[in-house]
Amino acid sequence: MIYFDYNSTSPVMREAREAWLETTEKISGNPSSMHEFGARAAAALLTAREKLAGFMGCKPEDIIWTSGATEANNTVMHHFSRTLDAKSEVWISPIEHPCVMESAQYYFGKRLRLIPVTQDGVIDLDWLTMELSDRRPGLIGVMAANNETGVIQPWREILSICRSYDVPFFTDAVQWIGKMPSKGLGDCDFVSGAAHKFGGPRGIGFLKIPHKKGAITPLLLGGKQERGVRAGTENVATIVSMLAALEIREKQISHNQHTLRGVWRDNFERELSRSLPEAIIVGAKSPRLWNTVSTLMPEGDKRHLWVVRLDKAGFAASTGSACTTGKEEPSHVLAAMGYKPAQAIRAVRFSAGWETTEADWDALAKVIVKVHNDLHHGHAHATA
Repeated sequence: MIYFDYNSTSPVMREAREAWLETTEKISGNPSSMHEFGARAAAALLTAREKLAGFMGCKPEDIIWTSGATEANNTVMHHFSRTLDAKSEVWISPIEHPCVMESAQYYFGKRLRLIPVTQDGVIDLDWLTMELSDRRPGLIGVMAANNETGVIQPWREILSICRSYDVPFFTDAVQWIGKMPSKGLGDCDFVSGAAHKFGGPRGIGFLKIPHKKGAITPLLLGGKQERGVRAGTENVATIVSMLAALEIREKQISHNQHTLRGVWRDNFERELSRSLPEAIIVGAKSPRLWNTVSTLMPEGDKRHLWVVRLDKAGFAASTGSACTTGKEEPSHVLAAMGYKPAQAIRAVRFSAGWETTEADWDALAKVIVKVHNDLHHGHAHATA
């Protein structure tokens, strides 16, 4: 079975497993305890915090450990719901992950405003600049890279615009971190990330906060862990494991290994367009993550049927975000880009990982053609 669903989750890499096992064996104390066992655990947390801060370019005190990006993103929305005045708006893109979109809708309702995106899936910077010249939201949130299409958002430019108007900026960097350089993310006011997207364990993530502007309002209560802003005993082993994975990924990125993998993805897309000219590659004109291809399959081909057929052929793909799989309605991301429901229902996402080879991409291209022929051959027999 060849795995092409890394944007949903990635297998735990060997170095991360070994780091988890070693930490579990050697560190048994609670980081909040005052004895030596607790001190060892606290030291391991500090080291991990320093490493992550070093990659991102922020201070270790800015890092809060969470159970994952869903908790981190909910924490941001919860914080601003408690600290903004009753009239302040929150602006986010309409292509955000469901955990951002739904928590923002829950906390802000009619005070939530969606920033338009272009047909290529990129945030409309002209609209943002024009609107900010007239009014000021309490928070702007735009993800670093989209989980369904892989389209990279101009988060550095948005950060600069937000700074010029003194508006806090939040970016969900879940799909960015571990695929692109983390450097510079620390300049953003709030940043979320999750280990399982880049080879770390599930159930651990982080939130970067602006410590100089005061503590964030806790989402979880019941303890003084994480300097009083996130209750709950920290999972030291998974935190250490996460940083072990990220260290490997950052090294690969520094050696430009992602650039070569981007070439493999581009070659796949060219072959796909040649073999299936009716297929549409979403966001093809925009900068995208090197690992992601979102494709609208030929007309009449439903996405779930494609995923099932590919699975039987030995390839794991998806219909989009794992957090929306099973819903009947088309992707809100594709709708925001202007695609009609009849088009969006044909979307299939292929997302590779660091372990994916050029041969895997080539094999995928070949099997897609076979599945397409089988689907339409079967349809022709059914209508004969």
